[in-house]
Amino acid sequence: MERPYVICHMLMALDGKIDGRFFSAPETMPALGKYGELRRFYDCPATIYGTTTMAEGYADGFVSDLPETDVTFPHEDYLPGSDVKNYIVSLDGEGVLKWHGKYLEKKGRPRAHVIEVLTETVSDRYLAYLRGFGISYLFAGKETIDCEVLLRKLKTLFGIDRALLAGGGVTNWSFAATGLVDELSVVLAPAADGDSGAASLFETGGFSAAAPAAFSLKSVEQIENDTLWLRYTAKNRRTA
Repeated sequence: MERPYVICHMLMALDGKIDGRFFSAPETMPALGKYGELRRFYDCPATIYGTTTMAEGYADGFVSDLPETDVTFPHEDYLPGSDVKNYIVSLDGEGVLKWHGKYLEKKGRPRAHVIEVLTETVSDRYLAYLRGFGISYLFAGKETIDCEVLLRKLKTLFGIDRALLAGGGVTNWSFAATGLVDELSVVLAPAADGDSGAASLFETGGFSAAAPAAFSLKSVEQIENDTLWLRYTAKNRRTA
């Protein structure tokens, strides 16, 4: 393929939620362990996250009061280089995330180089900010992120042939609705909290696809304490 093979890999509650109080339930602990184990099983050099997921778990929240700049930067990809071949791909269309450096290190996971994914709406101040840290950035769309353009750039510019898609719900849907998810991996925890405000596995975010995303069951595995690992192949996946 001219793009990476994409696996959407998520930990989910019985009520379809991917965040919320169910994470703290003792019944969820085996599912959390299995989820981390399977990240290593898939062994993808890149993991893709949406803006909210990045702000809450990886970046330093949201940036504010950036200094003015007299420099006008071309809207071209910026690739300063990295000494690791493991990547966190951050979907940040408008350029709002705060950083402390070009690498992220999360306990139990390998050191990763940040790739910011931007649209034409980003400010020169934010581009100067990213360049100051040596953070790579890619342009993929005018006002909204074009997932297909992004994937092709990850393949051609970074040689990434497998990518893990890991939320949130709107990000997952953006790829699935356009046929850009090849495999769906769900670790299903035997818990639910019914929180209507928590994010779901897929959320439209105002974007409606021409048809529902459909999947074929590939395998089911029962894990310790009633946890299930469900694997699906996407029926509408685009193979070009």
